[in-house]
Amino acid sequence: MYEFLDSRVEDVMSRPLTLGPRDTIGKAQDLLESHRFNALPVVDEQRQLVGWVTSLDLLRAFDFAEQTILPRFEDVMRQPVETVMSRDVYTVRPRTPLTRVIAKLVDTRSKSFPVLDDDDHVIGIVAREDLMRALQKGS
Repeated sequence: MYEFLDSRVEDVMSRPLTLGPRDTIGKAQDLLESHRFNALPVVDEQRQLVGWVTSLDLLRAFDFAEQTILPRFEDVMRQPVETVMSRDVYTVRPRTPLTRVIAKLVDTRSKSFPVLDDDDHVIGIVAREDLMRALQKGS
């Protein structure tokens, strides 16, 4: 357990798959499902974070008012992820202590955070599962 207290995000983070803002909701769904992720960073051409798309965000694309004529599923899936992604994203740095990440995950009820380097490029993702593995390893 004491080993965990010295652990940092860089020790447990996963290398990310990313999306561009114009990638489709369908592509996001395929990546989330095939890799069993709960979120993906959305980056620009310089790998700067512009958003974060979760499975809940994808469901938001289907949240229509009762009087709305429902579009076809395929039409919704062709929309760009920038229409549903979150833009206000909590991020962490590689040297952030895992104890601080746990506190922030619990506080925000999030499942994962993107990891940014000093130039604000997306270099990883740290998720609940990464922290649980680190806790188990340290016991």
